[in-house]
Parts: sequence; C-alpha cells; structure tokens
Amino acid sequence: MKYVYPTYQRFPFEIKTGQGSHLTDNHGKTYLDFTAGIGVCNFGVHQPAIQAAVAEQLTQIWHTSNLYESSLQDTVAKLLVHGEDRLVFFANSGTEANEAALKLARKYTGKTKILAFNQSFHGRTYGSMSMTGNPSIRAGYAPLVPDVAFANYNDDAALAQITPDLAAVILEVVQGEGGVFAGKPAWLQAVQAKCQAQGVLFMIDEVQTGIGRTGYRFAYEGAGLDPDIYTVAKGLANGLPVGAMVGRAKFATAFGPGSHGSTFAGNPLAMAAAQAVLTQLTPAFLTHVRAKSQQVWAAVTQQIAGLPMVKQVTGKGLMIGIHLTTEVPVIKVMTALQQAGLLTLSAGDNTLRLLPPLVMPVEELLQGIQTIATVLPQVETEVEV
Repeated sequence: MKYVYPTYQRFPFEIKTGQGSHLTDNHGKTYLDFTAGIGVCNFGVHQPAIQAAVAEQLTQIWHTSNLYESSLQDTVAKLLVHGEDRLVFFANSGTEANEAALKLARKYTGKTKILAFNQSFHGRTYGSMSMTGNPSIRAGYAPLVPDVAFANYNDDAALAQITPDLAAVILEVVQGEGGVFAGKPAWLQAVQAKCQAQGVLFMIDEVQTGIGRTGYRFAYEGAGLDPDIYTVAKGLANGLPVGAMVGRAKFATAFGPGSHGSTFAGNPLAMAAAQAVLTQLTPAFLTHVRAKSQQVWAAVTQQIAGLPMVKQVTGKGLMIGIHLTTEVPVIKVMTALQQAGLLTLSAGDNTLRLLPPLVMPVEELLQGIQTIATVLPQVETEVEV
C-alpha cells in the first residue's frame, strides 16, 4: 500500500469476500476465520438479519447528527442496559467509549486520579492510551494524560493502591491485547468491593469481551460483578463502527448537554446493525456459545496445551491465548497457519490469539484447533533447523 501510513503490520494479501466463517483473498484462497475481524464479526460475515436491518435503514436515512431525537438510539440503549437503571453514551469505537468513561469519572467525582493495570489495553487515543498498561504503545507520545497509575493484574497487592483519592479503577475482565489473561473472579470481586468501600468508581472495559465473547452478554456478568461504568464496541454492530459507554443513571448530573459529544456517534446504520445484534444475543444463544466453548477448550487441552512449544493456554469462552516459547515466533506460526488455511491473531509478547465468530459451527471450530495442533510442531521443527 503506497498511499497509506504504514501503522499496521499487514500480511501481503487482501480479503475480498466472505461467507459465514470463511474468507476469500484476492488470490482466490479461502481461509477459516479465527479472527472475526479482531473480535468484531461475532455473527460472522453476511449475517442475514444484520444485513437486512442495515439495508432497510439505508433506504430511509444514514445520517442525521445528534441534534435530533433518535428512537433507534433509544431502542439500542434499552437493549444494552437490559432493564438496569443505566444510561448510554454512543461513540464510534472502543477507544472513544473509554475516553467518555474517563471524562465521566473525572467530572462526576471531581477527582482526577485513575488506577489501571499493567498489560492492559484500552485504546490509542490520548486518554485511553494513557490508561493502557503497555509501555510500547505509549512510547513516543509523552506527555500523556496525567494522574494515571498502574498496578499488577490479578495481584492482591493492587488492592492497597485503591484509595479514596482515586476517581476510578479501570480493568478488563479478560485482558485481550495484553496476552488473553483472565482475571480471577475472587480478585475481581475484591477490587470491586475495595472501590465501593473507598468511594471509587469501578469501570470495566468490555470492548473485546462484550457481546457474548466469553459466553455471557458481558464478561462481568460471568464474574459476578456490577460495574459503575462499562464500555463496549467491537461486536456491538458486527462490523459497523460503534462504541458505547454505559453508566449508572445518576451520573447524568455530570453528563448533560455540552459535556461530551461526537459527530457520527449513534449513526442510524450502526444503530440498525446493533439492534439486530442485540436482538439475537439471547440467553439460548449464549448457552450455545458456552457449550461450544467447552468443546473447544477440551480440544485445546487435549491437542495443544501439552505441546513442547506451548507454555500455557489462557482465556475464557471463545477468547483463547496460546502462549508460545520465545523460540517459536508467533508471526511465523500465524504465517504457517495462513498457508494451511486458518487466520489467527497475536497478543502480548508471543501469544497466538483465537477470536472465532461466535456462530462458527463446532465442527469448524474443532477443525481449526486440529490445524493449529498440526502446524505448531512443523513450525517448531523449522525454527530448530
């Protein structure tokens, strides 16, 4: 690509078409998709109900701005809050949703300090990047947004850093970009309890874990948590740009007209897609995701976890991290898997990340796991040579 900034490490092919869980490149090669567009296309590509909703909306109106009321935004917000006493701010992405959460936490509490966690990822805009616990992502952009401190994830010592002078604590229930590390439920609940005791807002980034990825609407539900604020994006509109910040209704005292805004946020096309997604995110669907996840984890444990080049397997639901030894570069594994017809992701230092569409049939999920189990030893042999 000659005319685009090289901010992404791109593979030398272009995805031209897709159907269900399969993608075809510009050379005619078809792949099984274990990326879902980095956790976005949870319902696969060309999902009929979502496609029909967007097509219908396209015939009516695709942009009006936020100067006027939108019954579609209100419908999606109602589906998101799921009967709870909460309100929604719509954005265009996960990082924008986290920016909104940061601003709301500071304005509502009147405090500025935020506690985040090492290895976390909350986005690449300035506020979200400042809360991201990966120094390589922040490198070269100082000065960052001040008053952000970091603690170790899943570490009880972090509790001592939750003090009344904090505006909020932000974390992921399963760290995605940082290596697919799941928070221990008891630790997560202890963090929440300490926040409540100290008058600190408890914020959860559900950008990657939300919309059924862990087998629950949101991962916090599976961990028995009740955050003051949570953010969502990726899978919310199955590919159309949208994000959302969901907070307790009482926070509206700090988020009135002029407090925050976004030109394209809540776009009718994205809202139509989000409505179709949330309507299909039923308890029966989530039960099916959990059942498939159990079969996948059983296969991963049996076929992959014991391989010599695998240090550990982490994650939750259909969000899986295969941590490789440093002798086996993850990029080499991803390339070999592409040649075998499987698309995957990386995360953290040297982790193969799997985020297949939630609608992928279990037979295809197990086929992908088998492909990884076959390819990994071949790559290790090449590295040794």
